[in-house]
Formats: sequence, C-alpha cells, structure tokens
Amino acid sequence: MQKLNLPAYKFKLKSNENKTLIFDKLRKKYVVLTPEEWVRQHFVEFLIQEKKYPVSLIALEKQLTINNRKKRTDILIFSADGTHNIIVECKAPSIKISQDTFDQIARYNLKLNANYLIVTNGLEHYFCKLDVENEAFIFLEEIPDYK
Repeated sequence: MQKLNLPAYKFKLKSNENKTLIFDKLRKKYVVLTPEEWVRQHFVEFLIQEKKYPVSLIALEKQLTINNRKKRTDILIFSADGTHNIIVECKAPSIKISQDTFDQIARYNLKLNANYLIVTNGLEHYFCKLDVENEAFIFLEEIPDYK
C-alpha cells in the first residue's frame, strides 16, 4: 500500500481468497484492505496515538439517513457527553479532495451537528470548524488534541 502523509503504524494483515485484510481494532474484525481503508486505519491510529482521542469515543462507519438514503460516516468522534464532535471523511490517496468532498461531509453534518470536520485522502488533510451562522468553513492548522 501507498505511503501516506501520516506516521507509519504497524497493522495486522492477512490474506484470504486473494484479498488482503487488515485488522480493525475498533470493529474487532478483519476487513478488506482497500486504499480508502488504508487511509481510515492510519487516521484512526493518528487520532488515538498522536492526538490522544480515547478509543471509546470513536465510531467507524456509523450509519445515518439523508433524504431517505442510507449513508455512513467514515469516522465519527464523540465528545465525553455523547454529542458528535468530529466527522472524518476518508478518501483513497488517488482521489483528489474537491468541493464535492466538502459538500458530502457538510451534508452529513446537517444531520449530525458536529463541531469539527476533517477530510483526508491520506496525503492531504483539511481540518475545519463549521461556522453555522455564516455557512462557511473555518480552516484550522491542525486538529485539536483531545482534552
């Protein structure tokens, strides 16, 4: 898999029916290792190891319904009080981050009302706070550490 613009982490990998699987410690199972999953697993480790977010506050592929269609957030981080704090949208490294990506995560946030939004393809990372009043993104230099 491609080297990302994130620290290198050790993962448990295995092969099954000509597919490579990666162990997802949050979901406690092996999942197919796609380029997007490679980014998701690295970003989760980054949140836990570098930013000190507790594993208990992180959910992967949380389902939500928007306009009668089922969608899934890649990573959803809760605050200690159970409210939605951060939504992370992961793309494969080959996918360029575009306005469509921000529109997608903004649609998710209309439902979830998180404080922060993160978009990453593993190479580029965008951290922003949503300014609801002015309907704008306030871009941040980095994601806040867990407090």
